[in-house]
Amino acid sequence: MSAWDRYIKHFVSYLKIERGLAENSILAYQNDVIKLADFAIPRKKTIQEISYTDLKEFVAVLYDLGLSARSQARIISGIKHFYGFLLLENEITDDPSELLEQPKIGLKLPVYLTIEEIDALIHAIDLSKNEGHRNRAMLETLYSCGLRVSELVNLRFSDLFFEEGFIRVIGKGNKERLVPVSPSVEKEIGIYVDFYRKQQDPKPGNENIVFLNRRGAKLTRVMIFTIIKDLSEAIGLTKNISPHTFRHSFATHLIEGGANLRAIQEMLGHESITTTEIYTHLDQRFLRDAIQSFHPRNAR
Repeated sequence: MSAWDRYIKHFVSYLKIERGLAENSILAYQNDVIKLADFAIPRKKTIQEISYTDLKEFVAVLYDLGLSARSQARIISGIKHFYGFLLLENEITDDPSELLEQPKIGLKLPVYLTIEEIDALIHAIDLSKNEGHRNRAMLETLYSCGLRVSELVNLRFSDLFFEEGFIRVIGKGNKERLVPVSPSVEKEIGIYVDFYRKQQDPKPGNENIVFLNRRGAKLTRVMIFTIIKDLSEAIGLTKNISPHTFRHSFATHLIEGGANLRAIQEMLGHESITTTEIYTHLDQRFLRDAIQSFHPRNAR
């Protein structure tokens, strides 16, 4: 095992054990450092020898590869976390990434669906198929509870507290949050359980998982993407959507309904309010529309 491989292995262990990050986040950080290693090894640079100038050259390579500013920023963030770990472990005494600047990223507003589009997608599900009620319950839960796709596929019966009116969600970093549950979610999950789930024979270890595939195992993230893409094509939707679009729509519709931003932060499981603030573009839009419609200076 090379020195780079050893450091990367220890970094992954640190992210998993001490930081408690989700598997997808760990994999992303690992890939970021692997990219740096692929850059450094041909140049015969050890981790201790890499300088700020080397890192600037590394970022220039990312730019030349045609990576977007957002992708570059994410990789740089991973590299900064790696050097923070090395400092913590006393493997280095100075952090060459400290002065490394992130590329400027323009505000990218999230794609979201109208309520009518969500209804059309849900109603396009063929309930005559065995998995129809499962898919309907999944999409209703994804939208009404604002879940990440990983949170949906890992949802357990022991997380459902319908009598109390909420579900427990295990989010990023194994952090728990409680999300209010709508009557429609309770209804659709109830129908799915009665007509389909009770007839299944779950594979060992999947008995508590709510949504299963035909073989009785937990659904994959890719399967959820595929289901949504197929429904999108079925109704002729031109927007490029994914499971995360339902989460954006959840937040967007709450803002439109006048919900408090802090409350939305709690329901989405965002660590920082700034992550949630991307949805305030809606407030600004409504404010502009209100001014144009009702301000006396805009009267025609």
